[in-house]
Amino acid sequence: MNNNIPSPSFILDEKLLRQNLDTIQRVAKSAEVEIILAFKGFAMWSAFPIVREYINGATASSLYESQLCVDEMKTLAHTYAAAYHPAEFEGIIKNSKHIVFNSLKQFQTYYPETQKADHKVSCGLRVNPEWSDVETELYNPSSPKSRLGILHEKLPEKLPEGVEGFHFHVLCESNSYALENVLVAFEEKYAKYIPQLKWINMGGGHLMTRKDYDTEHLIKILKEFKAKHNIHIILEPGSAFAWETGDLNAQVLDIIDGRELKTAMLDVSFTAHMPDTLEMPYRPKVTGAKDPDETSNPDHVFRLGGVSCLAGDYMEEYDFGKKLEIGDNIVFKDMIHYTMVKTTMFNGVQHPAIGIKRMDGTVHIIREFTYEDYKRRLS
Repeated sequence: MNNNIPSPSFILDEKLLRQNLDTIQRVAKSAEVEIILAFKGFAMWSAFPIVREYINGATASSLYESQLCVDEMKTLAHTYAAAYHPAEFEGIIKNSKHIVFNSLKQFQTYYPETQKADHKVSCGLRVNPEWSDVETELYNPSSPKSRLGILHEKLPEKLPEGVEGFHFHVLCESNSYALENVLVAFEEKYAKYIPQLKWINMGGGHLMTRKDYDTEHLIKILKEFKAKHNIHIILEPGSAFAWETGDLNAQVLDIIDGRELKTAMLDVSFTAHMPDTLEMPYRPKVTGAKDPDETSNPDHVFRLGGVSCLAGDYMEEYDFGKKLEIGDNIVFKDMIHYTMVKTTMFNGVQHPAIGIKRMDGTVHIIREFTYEDYKRRLS
């Protein structure tokens, strides 16, 4: 790790981000659809000037995200929230050009307010196609018991006046064939409503920047759906924008010798800085390390321990091919999408700095966090 890069720190690689943006822009143009950035997956606004070179929209899930869209993406937001708070809705309207409602009751309550705006606000409903390839229940909103989206039998034959679009989101880091299956389920349940609509937002989870993703198949099914129904299509991926675009840099603070294993104690926390590794869960890739096997030297195998006091703040053993020492650098790969937006200051542990590796290879540290950042979150 470059000695000028603080530890811990998130570092976004501009070159890799631009490669992803090239792919996203190509898909949007080829399929003649609108692709916008989902802030819930990537909200590093210091990189938004780069993003704006390729796309011109974003989706928000709250008042604060909608304000960030106006301030830093320089455009009104596509906004969806599971429920809107009365005290915030005036601000939502001010910051949004699309607003999606999670229930007919919320639509009926707030639609009249949208018509008083000084700009056009297109309103829609979130629906539930009841199909998904997502196996982790925490990330799967397609269950018939889901609180997200209106079931088809709950809708009237004729949609309420003012409903211009449908929104669904039932995928997570999925491929184009999963979307194809969702569209079959969606058409089975909601096809009769499509002639009443102007647009369909197919949500996120389209991991079109993953190396094995079949972008040509995605373009094909989007073009076919668009031609069949003569309707505007919107996609709002989160992970695809920042997929494999940067790392979380850490450092070994101590080595704990247990009875059967050694733990390298780091200056980062899995629960505070990488919560999906425990929630999803998934095992992050670490530069220069592999999973232990029968050929591993026991002296080179270390469990990685987070710095918080949570007993489960650790990741099981990696084989580093060498003995770790205090002061060694540990680099967690692909830690920009979703990870950064979910970080906390639990235990008051040092929040990672945030930086960008520019096209010429220089690293610009955008922000470092202090005690005042921690203190201001509390009262």
